[in-house]
Amino acid sequence: MKKIMLLGSGELGKEFVISCQRLGVYTIAVDKYSDAPAMQVAHKFEVVDMLDPVALKKIVEKHNPDFIVPEIEALATEVLLDLESSGRNVVPSARAAHMTMNRDAIRNLAANELKLKTAKFLYAQNYDELLQNAKKIGFPVVIKPVMSSSGKGQSVAKSEKDIKKSWDYALTGMRGNKQKIIVEEFIHFESEITLLTVKPIKGKTIFVEPIGHRQERGDYQESWLPAKVKPSMLKKAQQMAKKITDNLGGAGIFGVEFFLTKDDIYFSELSPRPHDTGMVTLISQNLSEFDLHARAILGLPIPDIEYYGPSASSVILSKIQSLNFKVLGHEKALEQKNTDLRIFGKLEARPYRRMGVTLARGKSIKSAREKANKAAQKIEIKELKSHVKSKTQ
Repeated sequence: MKKIMLLGSGELGKEFVISCQRLGVYTIAVDKYSDAPAMQVAHKFEVVDMLDPVALKKIVEKHNPDFIVPEIEALATEVLLDLESSGRNVVPSARAAHMTMNRDAIRNLAANELKLKTAKFLYAQNYDELLQNAKKIGFPVVIKPVMSSSGKGQSVAKSEKDIKKSWDYALTGMRGNKQKIIVEEFIHFESEITLLTVKPIKGKTIFVEPIGHRQERGDYQESWLPAKVKPSMLKKAQQMAKKITDNLGGAGIFGVEFFLTKDDIYFSELSPRPHDTGMVTLISQNLSEFDLHARAILGLPIPDIEYYGPSASSVILSKIQSLNFKVLGHEKALEQKNTDLRIFGKLEARPYRRMGVTLARGKSIKSAREKANKAAQKIEIKELKSHVKSKTQ
């Protein structure tokens, strides 16, 4: 039986563990806190600070996995490089994990080395440098930490007066110990897509149909498949995705993001793992992004992907801060035909935290989105009242 160690145990990791277990793979879920979503379905779990090189290496040596699969960016990636050089299999590669941990590394690779079209960008390590570089690029600008996740710390500065607020917000969303900000040109795009790019151990690169998505606060709110993309632009996106994933190497799935304007396409970001917008693949096709990731890693055949028609996902967000809550409304959310639901099992609710996702198929993208959004609105994250016994009881 093959053994996979998952580094990071959120909702994407949970679905990946389920896909692996269906193939008879032994799974170990690792995260910095106990009872994370993927831990709830893995064979074993470990709680460790994955930014601690010594602790991370020790946990790998303890379990001796066949595959080390990062699910998050905030890792001691230098350890992954060492482990790979000593013969360990890091998915998709230690270099991919190391470079995508930092937006500056992957942006430099895309724009400067591979010459992919991107927004204009500069870096800043302090407030004065950020203000200066924002002026150079020209307002409005997008400001975000070079290391963060799920849009944390990302904002748009429309003028000089917004820079201080954006700087402070970027610092609050920053992961790791690298105080570095990327400031980039605001692209007036018509849409943005994720192109899931599958790299098998052997054989040609496989592309999932493009996924459209909508974001708020830098985080995805809904996604749909297939996104409407001109054939010429889709071909260009596929060429760009193949070029950068070929360079990063390894086997597995990559989520490659693009901005689409009326006449052009820009590379935005890349994740060397299943992508949050790809949750829609749980209802849109026979092999989800998690199934594809598992098969690519294990070297298993990947047949033609069968699509079921226009599909959509919509996130379920918490409105409350609580450690004592209940998820309600399942019955109402699932009343509509061809609708499904995933509750992630997170133990803490926070405002705007993603607690689940609804999934739907429809006769059109519009109807699928309407169904998914309607279902999401039926789910309630409700705080439970604490029952304190009186002294006389």
